[in-house]
Amino acid sequence: MLKRPRTTLWITLLALAAGALAWLAYDSFTARYLRPFDSQAAVFAGAGLRLPAELAGPGPIRVVHFWDPACPCNVGNQQHLGELVERYAGDEVSFYRVQKPGTHGPLPAPLNRLQALTTLPGSEQLPASPAVAIWDHQGTLVYLGPYSEGAVCNASNSFIEPILTALRAGRSINATNTLAVGCYCPWSNTETPR
Repeated sequence: MLKRPRTTLWITLLALAAGALAWLAYDSFTARYLRPFDSQAAVFAGAGLRLPAELAGPGPIRVVHFWDPACPCNVGNQQHLGELVERYAGDEVSFYRVQKPGTHGPLPAPLNRLQALTTLPGSEQLPASPAVAIWDHQGTLVYLGPYSEGAVCNASNSFIEPILTALRAGRSINATNTLAVGCYCPWSNTETPR
């Protein structure tokens, strides 16, 4: 009769050990691969943002991607940006990128097609990234803000596709001052992470 309690004890100890190992594996996975999403509000105001002289004036629709290589929020929007480039790049829409001053690192290979801008007048006032600015065919800023609201960005929740579709159809847009909640990193080096 002593064998039954001893067997039960071993089964209980094995179950506890297996549970502890499963918890350690889960904890290690979440610490390494999952980042908490702390929703932050950001106010984007485009009053002082201008295209460089060589891009100003009439031309294609100009889309400028603002990015910080160290920002974990880029993961979700870079795939979406690649899809935008594949869908819209051509004679009518040109894509550019502005990297956060003082940072280093390349964009993923599919996004290397974005032309680099070393400066964009007024971009020092950008509150956070990732962000996007869009100028219409006349060279007028029509949108400044995030790609979407929320923790992830894709075509189903993006602000960009409807704007590009409207501009290509000749409709006017004016959304240069936006408030959005999402995953952002500060653009200024003096701010704390969002």
